[in-house]
Amino acid sequence: MSFIDLKKIGDAQKKSAVVDVRSGDTVRVTQKIKEGEKFRSQVFEGVVIRTDRKDSHTARITVRKVASGVGVEKSFLIHNPLVEKIEIVHRAKVRRKNLSFLRERSGKSARLTNKAFDRVAVNALPVAETPANEASATETAPVAEEAKAE
Repeated sequence: MSFIDLKKIGDAQKKSAVVDVRSGDTVRVTQKIKEGEKFRSQVFEGVVIRTDRKDSHTARITVRKVASGVGVEKSFLIHNPLVEKIEIVHRAKVRRKNLSFLRERSGKSARLTNKAFDRVAVNALPVAETPANEASATETAPVAEEAKAE
């Protein structure tokens, strides 16, 4: 196979609507978990400490959170069908792509400086991707009001 054929196959695997996740963002990743014959959704919220290959179909983010005093890191393939949704909660000012120095820090020294951003605009899906335009319009109105209140 030629490189062009491989690129076409990779592009066919990509999701059409993906949020622009950067290092330093606090994200909420919703993932499908299979237990027996059933699927359930699980949410993992933490700071993105690394982004890899953003333009590729193998784009990956590494998310870190502290649970019960233990640091937990999880990598997610952005275009994986099991990753249902990635929502950006906070955006921070960082100057590097790999924030591995956060692993050694705890408490106040591990905090990042938050940066103002439009949460509704960043997390919005294109109109073609929403399942029902009427339902999404009524759901986003209260969220927009909450974002302005913050």
